[in-house]
Amino acid sequence: AQDAVLRMKNMVQNGLGDEYLWSHDETKKEGGGVGALLKRGEEQNIDEEDKAVFSDLDEDVRRKMEEACDLMLVQLDGTEVDGTSDEKGADESTTVNKIEAVSEDDEVKSKEGIPVVNEQGELVAPAYSSSSVTDLVGTELTTALTEVAETATDSSSTAVAPAKKEKKKGRSVLFGATMGLVVAGWVYSGNISFTALFTLMTALGQLEYYRMVMNTGIYPARRISVVGACATFITALFAPDLHQIVLPVFSTWTMIWFLTMRRNITTISEIATTFTGMFYLGYIPSFWVRIRQLGADVVEPTRLMPLVKPLFERLGQNNLLAYLPKKIHYPITTGSNFIFWTWLCIAFSDVGGYFAGRKFGKTKLGAISPAAGKTSPNKTVEGVIGGCTFSLVLATLGAWIQKWPYWYVLGPLHGVILALLGLVGDLTASMLKRDAGLKDFGDLIPEHGGIMDRVDSYIFTAPYGWLMCGYVIPALKKLAEARAAVGVVV
Repeated sequence: AQDAVLRMKNMVQNGLGDEYLWSHDETKKEGGGVGALLKRGEEQNIDEEDKAVFSDLDEDVRRKMEEACDLMLVQLDGTEVDGTSDEKGADESTTVNKIEAVSEDDEVKSKEGIPVVNEQGELVAPAYSSSSVTDLVGTELTTALTEVAETATDSSSTAVAPAKKEKKKGRSVLFGATMGLVVAGWVYSGNISFTALFTLMTALGQLEYYRMVMNTGIYPARRISVVGACATFITALFAPDLHQIVLPVFSTWTMIWFLTMRRNITTISEIATTFTGMFYLGYIPSFWVRIRQLGADVVEPTRLMPLVKPLFERLGQNNLLAYLPKKIHYPITTGSNFIFWTWLCIAFSDVGGYFAGRKFGKTKLGAISPAAGKTSPNKTVEGVIGGCTFSLVLATLGAWIQKWPYWYVLGPLHGVILALLGLVGDLTASMLKRDAGLKDFGDLIPEHGGIMDRVDSYIFTAPYGWLMCGYVIPALKKLAEARAAVGVVV
């Protein structure tokens, strides 16, 4: 008990840590009190950071805690251990000698308690009976610790207050517009360039994902997962028929590696995070590469063709395609047009949802979906409606420009589905970050976070886009042509 109280007192006085866990009896033998203890600590060359346990303690609270520790030491040992520096050594020795000089007749009185005085001779605590020792010491220590907690709370609230006043750094409009132009050029750059940059982004996104996973204490087979994810994009470009087999092959490879290369049994979390990386960041978004190749043989002109035709005639088709492989006849395909308008809808859905939620948001998303509300507390139902509205308008315009059949129905429906699937991707990424205790996946893109923070809304829209562009729209076109052939007015 003496060691524990003395340790607490010295920590309060000098901000010392666990390195100074000494014995009170050994201290007496060394004959130096607290000064000797401090000297012992200096000989150990302890870092200052390891000493700062109570370094920021308020001085009044520190004094009261010292007094409470003194009361406990007096009752436990009958001696007062005081002094925080070598300058107090003389007063400390005098006080100890006075107490040790008490006669045997006075020991009975000492059991009833003695008054406690400080170095200046001022009365710190009056004499008290042994029956009240526990209550009094407990009260003094509880009061001191309570004031410590209140001081810490005030300090934390004071430190947080300025942070609330700091405005969040806004996203640069110029940067966003520049990125939009770069992405548009990337979409229309050709299949090779599109796939190469997408593969690079996938590798960077996987590194962000697995860094987040490893910070939680889980160690997946990240190298195999990164290679497998990149392989899905390459296979989707050069061997589309084998695209679906890539994920099962690398999943099997992963399990073989877990069984042969690990010394310990692989956990479910390690297996799950490995497969999630390949599926979530590899297989699903690789469908954008397959969409990009649709309509490469037969280019269907859009309603914007009269506007861009003079530009292509001026550049010349041969000069425009000089850097592309011979198998790619034209950088603008039906799939590239679909990707451009689809990504535009997703981007403006995010923007529209942000401004609508900021202006009109009152109903939290948690009111209709508790899990979604806890995942992203700032999202509102009004924001979701605003995002769907922006996406709906742009999708309808895109459907008309691309000459979709029944564009006035298919366009709005397409826009709403994109906005909702984009929201699912956004919430999925937020769920992962919240579970890992992160705000952003990374800081690669200025003012926007990491790669995963920018592409999360485009992940789950890829398979839907493949289904829409590859099957639904062509089927509706055939239906419209068949009805027109028999003279049915639509």
